[in-house]
Amino acid sequence: MRHDILIADTGEHYHCSDDESVLEGMARLGRRGIPLGCRGGGCGVCKVHITAGQYHCRAMSRQHVSVDEQAGGVVLACRVLPESDLVLSVVGKMQKGVCGKLGG
Repeated sequence: MRHDILIADTGEHYHCSDDESVLEGMARLGRRGIPLGCRGGGCGVCKVHITAGQYHCRAMSRQHVSVDEQAGGVVLACRVLPESDLVLSVVGKMQKGVCGKLGG
């Protein structure tokens, strides 16, 4: 099933299937709203805050996302699979560079 992903920082939308991570779906379409890093949950570059929607997470590094952060919707986009449409904001260490370029 395909879900609509909205990057609130930039207003960019893209579709992501429920069998791929939010980051994989974005990269597959050539979009750039979420910073790309290792794509395996180890670098923390793709850290996002999901503010709406349902999803499940694969294991991710606690060095980059604490249990409390994850409970509040802060996750690594490379480790999140959507179960519904999602709204998210970039909060990772490269937020300013990516959102500044795309947001104007």
